Amino acid sequence: MRIQTTRRGFLAGAGATAFLIVGLGSRGATAAASTESKMLNPFVKIGSDGSVTAIVKHFEKGQGPATGLPTLIAEELGVRMDQIGYEFAPSNPELYANLTFGKFQGTGGSTAMANSYLQYRKAGAAARQMLIAAAAKEWNVDASGLAIEDGMVEGGGKSAPIGQFVAAASQIEAPAEPKLKDAGDFKLIGNPDVRRLDTAIKSNGTAKFAMDVHLPNQMVAVIKRPARKDGIVVSIDDSGSKAVKGFINAAVLPNKAGVAVYAQNTWAAFQARDALTVEWDMSKAESRSSDEIKSEIMAALEAEPEFNVRKNEQVALDGAARIVEKTFYFPLLAHAPMEPLNCTIEATEDGGILLHDGCQFPTGPHAAMAQIFQLPMEKIQINTMLAGGSFGRRATPTADYQVEAALAFVITDRKRPVKLVWSREDDITGGYYRPAFGHKVRVGLDADGKIIGWDHRIAGQSIMKGTAFEAFSVHDGVDHSSVEGVADTPYRIPGQFVGLTDTQKATSLLWWRSVGHTHTAYVMEVMMDLAAVAAGKDPFTFRLDYLKGEKDQQRMAGVLKLAAEKAGWGKAPEGRSQGIAVHKSFGSYVAEVVEISGNAADGVKIEKVTCAVDCGIAVNPNIIEAQMEGGIGYGIGHVMRDKITLVGGAVEQSNFPDYEPLRISDIGAIDVHIVKSGEAPTGVGEPGTPPAAPALANAIAAASQDLRVSSLPMAENGVTFA
Repeated sequence: MRIQTTRRGFLAGAGATAFLIVGLGSRGATAAASTESKMLNPFVKIGSDGSVTAIVKHFEKGQGPATGLPTLIAEELGVRMDQIGYEFAPSNPELYANLTFGKFQGTGGSTAMANSYLQYRKAGAAARQMLIAAAAKEWNVDASGLAIEDGMVEGGGKSAPIGQFVAAASQIEAPAEPKLKDAGDFKLIGNPDVRRLDTAIKSNGTAKFAMDVHLPNQMVAVIKRPARKDGIVVSIDDSGSKAVKGFINAAVLPNKAGVAVYAQNTWAAFQARDALTVEWDMSKAESRSSDEIKSEIMAALEAEPEFNVRKNEQVALDGAARIVEKTFYFPLLAHAPMEPLNCTIEATEDGGILLHDGCQFPTGPHAAMAQIFQLPMEKIQINTMLAGGSFGRRATPTADYQVEAALAFVITDRKRPVKLVWSREDDITGGYYRPAFGHKVRVGLDADGKIIGWDHRIAGQSIMKGTAFEAFSVHDGVDHSSVEGVADTPYRIPGQFVGLTDTQKATSLLWWRSVGHTHTAYVMEVMMDLAAVAAGKDPFTFRLDYLKGEKDQQRMAGVLKLAAEKAGWGKAPEGRSQGIAVHKSFGSYVAEVVEISGNAADGVKIEKVTCAVDCGIAVNPNIIEAQMEGGIGYGIGHVMRDKITLVGGAVEQSNFPDYEPLRISDIGAIDVHIVKSGEAPTGVGEPGTPPAAPALANAIAAASQDLRVSSLPMAENGVTFA
């Protein structure tokens, strides 16, 4: 592969053992050293100079696996973090499958650490045992007396770097069940001083993102897409495009879903696309507006549910002393990562295809390209690179943008690489969205303020149905992602009924950071607050009454107590108000307290968010803290101002001026506390998001005469932000 450096270069190395190049070769990142390297197992490569490379099967979009997985190997192998680098695994689900997804290689669902924890520790431990066995044989000593510390094999009065034994170790059969370290002996796992391996390169500009690929003689392709979903091309007129300097060609994609515009550079491609005239067939395109979509969802809430998810019959609330009820609506939302979608395709000398991509789900595009190019799978290579965010957008079941790139390349002579680039406007107007949902909840309380029944109706657009993931998530007709967080809540709620109705999809739908928990947590936690107020009880202690039970309830109660304690629950300074929320998602428990000043009418200022998280063993506390902060900001930022709306089937928003991201001034401070735990690690990329919005909503209610925002975004439904 040929990559030219322009805006960003490569980090060539910072010492004999401190090295990392990201985005080099068909396997992602690779150690930079003129040394003979050996693969001791699919996850560990060691050079004769002692340099260690972790083969990372989960791509890096900012969430930390390029540090977390090497940490596990380094811990068990016996090397320091400055002695290990990483490269992204090739597309090979036989070796690098996400164990949560079956025989599918991909990153998502906050599963990277959860499914890799033992796998990568065993890989490091196996490599350690192989190196020790090789050293014991060479030194003619008992292997039980040897150990590896800081990359040195030591014992029996001898000491030598691990690189000295790599060649011999590679000839030894890897142990299937290597002996793992006891948790009490950990030096790296759980160490808050361990810092990210990718910080330096991202700080000094040497990191190589997918957008940074510039191949010799490449063309840039951008796609002219219909303004409404499912429109198809009838004809094109590129006479205007030909006047643009750098324009090469325009061609209808084989599926007629758009027109590829090719140019010598990105600017010329966008200008030529703007000058292109396209006639569209919109006879089967989406034509509904947001108001119609909302009306359909609200009507579905009033009808009998299509599916009874929890309990076989409706809960009777007639005997309740008081009924608390509320109806909620959640609009479509865009992912809007900082790096817009892009990837680059080139032909290889052996007649194959090489894709350079911040590839979140390698298995999908790998199979799609094999079909498009009519090539065997082994002729397709994927060079997984760094991605500037995703929030789920790069993980589409249809491999949408990779397919676009493949179609744009397959209709050329394939002599020039093709780089597909989306603009910000492309992403927001023509991408995939968090589906719209509605909830209607009625909670019955007895005379003592205790819950005796909870009737919960949900209606919205299924993400999973009709995709390759349907078998994974849809059971008995119910898309679990539509009801997660309600149907499986750890709260011990008596008489709970959950019903679901699917409504017609209006756009391309996709999981969005924390998937269904984005709306279910909001409803559950706002309703728990409403019920507490109706019962005349403190919202914190009211929640604890429904978290009495086994481990699940105890862990959720634990983070609730910790967050309340650290936030000084009930002791807010004068002029400030607090809101609390707690939720379980992706196996992790997160509680948050939002403290605000002001009120909805005069202006709300978020002064502080206090977060407590129980994610099992905290492998990298520094990364966990960062992920909680990012998840909180993502959740709060979107409920404050954002929505995607349709007019006649076309998206109205186009860029950050009308789909406004969180600003640094929006939150005063975030304080994260990690529960010390011996449980298996669980997700951290998404669980910080669900409780953030309801905690803010509950704080606003406390400050604003019990104003409960039930239709989002808040800024359009009664809340002013300072």
